[in-house]
Amino acid sequence: MTLASHLRRWGIAYLAILIAAVLFKMNFVFGINSSASLPHRFFLIHKGKQPARGQYVAFRWNGTTFVKILAGVPGDSVMRKERDFFVNGEFVGTAKTHGRAGASLEAAAAGVIPLGRYFVAAPHPDSLDSRYAPPGLIAQSQIVGRAYALF
Repeated sequence: MTLASHLRRWGIAYLAILIAAVLFKMNFVFGINSSASLPHRFFLIHKGKQPARGQYVAFRWNGTTFVKILAGVPGDSVMRKERDFFVNGEFVGTAKTHGRAGASLEAAAAGVIPLGRYFVAAPHPDSLDSRYAPPGLIAQSQIVGRAYALF
């Protein structure tokens, strides 16, 4: 079989695979959670899809893509009791005073989440999330999309 005859026979299949790959790349990306902050390590991120409260969200901060749980949305109330954080009265975590490397960590402020901002969290005590001043509340412009845990 020659290359020309092979392409005549399979050309449509190759074209369909190429189109599917381009469409996938336009709408999805894979993400890896390299820390123990979440129970999952590998995520499929649907770019541009806004997650709802309780779902995984992928966002960019300091040049890195993070995956956390969307714990608070605009209009929600963030309460801080010493270093414990609550969103709408539900406990989301405790802000540590120092990181694993010994650096001092500044806890974020409490209040109502403004329009275009989101509170992200993870259950792990070492998670760098909205309990801390940096990164604080995540801006809508930082959100990459909704993340789905694969494994």
